[in-house]
Amino acid sequence: MASTVSDSSASVSRWRRAQAGLTALLLRDLRKLRRLIDPGRLQATVPTWIDAVNTVVAHYAEVSATLAGDFYDGERDAAGVPGSFTVPLADPPPAEQTRESLRWATKDLWPRDEAEASVTQQEPLEVRLEAAMRKADGVTQKLVTDVGRETVRQSVRRDRGAVAYARAAALGACFFCKLMASRGAVYHTAESAGRDANDRFTGDASVVKFHNNCHCGIIPVFRGQRFELSPHAAEWDRIYREYAQGHPGDQLRLFRRALAEHDSNPLPDAH
Repeated sequence: MASTVSDSSASVSRWRRAQAGLTALLLRDLRKLRRLIDPGRLQATVPTWIDAVNTVVAHYAEVSATLAGDFYDGERDAAGVPGSFTVPLADPPPAEQTRESLRWATKDLWPRDEAEASVTQQEPLEVRLEAAMRKADGVTQKLVTDVGRETVRQSVRRDRGAVAYARAAALGACFFCKLMASRGAVYHTAESAGRDANDRFTGDASVVKFHNNCHCGIIPVFRGQRFELSPHAAEWDRIYREYAQGHPGDQLRLFRRALAEHDSNPLPDAH
């Protein structure tokens, strides 16, 4: 009889808690690095801060990959897959990718002519600095967590014993993540994972598209296993089928509106 794996299984929950704990430690260390930025000397101190954050991201990315590798090994053993397999741990993000992400996060710090400045850029410096740090938290969380997710994805692609992977979304996830999670164990290609689903989720960091502050995970499915949606993911699937399916080009808008009205775990204000 085939074993069952779900996006709400105990092992998946443990892995997500481990990654959440790692994120908490990452953000703690980032807060300590904020002292490197001197508001009166932004041109000189922001690049120093970026270099320091880059080092921290590289370290935590390696831990993220290790946690994901341990998770994959455990799932493979639990599935009773014969033969051995060495998990290919994903590399930390390239230094330039991290620097570019941090430059994006801090772009509103620099002074602009009043006629060219956006509303955000006209705020007092302390407001802009706090907003930049929030953006930096989001981009670094994604960079680190993506390495763990990529480790699982690469393993599924290379492991002869694996057949697919599914997406596990948090209860308060955004509409896109809930839609991707409701599809179940169908992801074995870039297209099915959502590469072309929404322009907000473009990029080459991962075949499955994630956004800043996204806590979704990837679950491997092995030969002989049956994937079963959790009750909350099954609810998202029902909502999609009832309110959005069959409306090409308008599914995401209709799904988002239906979630706001019918989901027992409503969307967070941030999304």
